[in-house]
Amino acid sequence: MKQYHDLLTDILENGEVRDDRTGVGTISVFARQVRFDLRESFPAITTKKLAWKACVGELLWFLEGSRDERRLAEITHGTREGVVTIWTPNAMASYWKPKADFEGDLGRVYGVQWRNWHSPVPDSPPDIDDDYGQFWFDPNGKVIDQVQALIDGLKKDPYSRRHILSAWNVGELELMALPPCHVMSQYYVNTNNELSCHMYQRSADVFLGLPFNIASYALLTHMLAQVCDLNVGELIISTGDTHIYKDHIDQVNEQLRREMYKQPTLWLNPDIKDIDKFTMDDIKLIDYQSHDTIKAKMAV
Repeated sequence: MKQYHDLLTDILENGEVRDDRTGVGTISVFARQVRFDLRESFPAITTKKLAWKACVGELLWFLEGSRDERRLAEITHGTREGVVTIWTPNAMASYWKPKADFEGDLGRVYGVQWRNWHSPVPDSPPDIDDDYGQFWFDPNGKVIDQVQALIDGLKKDPYSRRHILSAWNVGELELMALPPCHVMSQYYVNTNNELSCHMYQRSADVFLGLPFNIASYALLTHMLAQVCDLNVGELIISTGDTHIYKDHIDQVNEQLRREMYKQPTLWLNPDIKDIDKFTMDDIKLIDYQSHDTIKAKMAV
């Protein structure tokens, strides 16, 4: 994870001080990229403890297509009552609660867009020069399951340039407790049958959020590769507004003083061949060693 540490240093040395939506303020740079070879190890941060259980739970929640923050609590902790998740502050935010349809409702956030993207009813099938459109349009023209479309596309036409998963639905941004930060990802299969992922993130909270995002998309790439009978390749993440919050600077400096440990490896239950069948027990980090947690407040 040296690239991650180098990015923290880059922001501290080259970033500009900016006001932001939360009122906390940031040090920010624009347009950066990090790359990780998933064939060698799993990119879990070791200079502070990765919230691995929360990471796995959130990804399974996305893949379920849920908008219910309490369902995330149930997946991750086994109960809907008395636990706080990484999405609780957004569900409880004063700007959002008047819009929520129920307690814990987050609106049409990531998982909903991944599994239930609303589409206008077409008068006729899409006018394109191949048969790929069948993966993208529901027979009734009502919703699109992007995850299943992606899996079907990877299996049918692995060298296609249309293996894309998008969360940025312009027409529904106001229906979300938080517009997506990781906006889209594209998937690429090379001639060695290795699956790589390139994710674009419009806004990256580099201290708190980015290690979580790196682990989440690395895990998703492994899961997709397994269900599509592929091997893993690289994870590439490109970031837009790439920032450290002002009240995280002391924590960043503490982290940069710590020694990095060897990266862990990932174990997935090899019997799972359906993306919807993974559970918390089917996903484990092996030989993960890290320094202690560095606490910091999440800006909302």
